[in-house]
Amino acid sequence: MSLLRPDDLIDHVAQITPEFLARRGLRGLLLDLDNTLIPYRSYDENADVVRWAQELQDAGIRLYLLSNATGKRADFWLKRLAFAGIGMAGKPNPKAFRRGAQALNLPPEQVGMVGDQLFTDVLGGNLAGLHTILVRPLIDNALPHTRAARLLERQVLRRHGHRWPD
Repeated sequence: MSLLRPDDLIDHVAQITPEFLARRGLRGLLLDLDNTLIPYRSYDENADVVRWAQELQDAGIRLYLLSNATGKRADFWLKRLAFAGIGMAGKPNPKAFRRGAQALNLPPEQVGMVGDQLFTDVLGGNLAGLHTILVRPLIDNALPHTRAARLLERQVLRRHGHRWPD
């Protein structure tokens, strides 16, 4: 079960600052898209997330999008976020995470994986030896398989003594 234990549990990506990353020895981030950076299915501009990403990059933090969203959706957001990445990444396969770390030109121990799902983002990140950061999902997703996964995630988090910040 330790493969399903995130290293950090946060409310929103805005809590990830250069200081937060420095305390953890992280120089780069792999970032999930849907429900982590942008609400699921949204194409609405999000100046706050774009500004946050730019501020991290200005501080020397390397960013790479690692998403299971379609390539078309990932490309749409990559143009706005102004960093590299891929859609249809194949998470939780650890090879996808290792390729992402290689794209950042950093060793795995200096890379964090930021995402909203235990069974893709945290599991794959842990299998690849990354620092995993679980973010509260931006919106509730009505898809049946996602609802079922969220129920299991809450049980696993409780078993590890984790709760979402209030």
